[in-house]
Amino acid sequence: MTRWSIFFIFAIILCVGAIESEARRIHLTTEQKTQLEKAQTVLVEVLALTEKGTYDPSPLVATVKARLEDIGYTVTTDRSQPHDVAVKVKCEEAKTSTGTSPTGGDVDLADAPDRLWKGPACLLTYFLQNTDLQWKKEVRTTFADARQAAQKEQVDDAGAYAMDQLNQRLEEYDFPVLLSAEWGQIDRLLKLLDNPKTPKLRKVKILSVLSDVHAEEALPQLTKLLESTDLQQETINALSGAGGHSIPLLIDLFQTSRQSSIRAEAAKALGDIAAKTGDPRPIPPMVRYVSTLLPQLKTSEDIDFPVLTEVVWAIGKQRWEGSLKPMRELQQKIWVIFDNSKEMAELREATSWTYKQIDLDGHLS
Repeated sequence: MTRWSIFFIFAIILCVGAIESEARRIHLTTEQKTQLEKAQTVLVEVLALTEKGTYDPSPLVATVKARLEDIGYTVTTDRSQPHDVAVKVKCEEAKTSTGTSPTGGDVDLADAPDRLWKGPACLLTYFLQNTDLQWKKEVRTTFADARQAAQKEQVDDAGAYAMDQLNQRLEEYDFPVLLSAEWGQIDRLLKLLDNPKTPKLRKVKILSVLSDVHAEEALPQLTKLLESTDLQQETINALSGAGGHSIPLLIDLFQTSRQSSIRAEAAKALGDIAAKTGDPRPIPPMVRYVSTLLPQLKTSEDIDFPVLTEVVWAIGKQRWEGSLKPMRELQQKIWVIFDNSKEMAELREATSWTYKQIDLDGHLS
């Protein structure tokens, strides 16, 4: 992709208005959003409970404080001091707090409060002017029974052992990045992406977070990151979070990249955008890819499986009349090719699903 094409795409993007983030679980007022976007001073409060009662939270407080300060927040542990937002952490040897609702919201996320987990856990929440905005994340130990785990490690105090393990999880879990995204502080995340000292794993996490929010201001930085050979796939995935604004860039990347993995990620991102926004622009370029391939499709050697499989899944995300004929021909061809590989099975599954999605009225029968 040439720099001229990037500049042209940005000229289009700059003419389009912003889209409100869909990352928040409840509706926030305009005033609340503004307050969170400007939040700088954070009050940290930690409660630690073992089977013997309250436990000294100092190590946990130190970890939460250090992690927030690491990305530029000012942290206080004194409630009487001025602060913009309060982050509360409740750590328990045996969890008693409730989890998420059975359905909806973030119930399927790995870091959502688990209704069934009764082992050691820390629940993270935040409050704006004493109002709980229903953001809840949970870190858990790898074991459900602290006593058994402590005995295995020859540690006498099961509660202390559980708190130590939870503290390690708080050191690993990137809640500061999640909070910055939740508060709409995209600029803070982009600075971390631009910092050469930011570890790759954190950059991957930031890109993952950006893929879940509509952050048009991130597009220039994400385009720059496309030049990074070790973060290209994660960056493309993050571009899907910019919604329709990133369609021209992703189409250009899909059509011009020489790397199969990059083209596959671009196709996947385009399909996600088509499904979320209803914008039809992502589909025709991928249908043309299939149509161009069909005349030469005779054996498995003619197929770039990662790309074609993602293209087929993407086509099925939105019904477009021009996809009916090429998908019918693809369906017919791949089933007569003798190939029992996993890659072919995945392509056949994708094709069968997409075929059904775009032929709802039985036009092909």
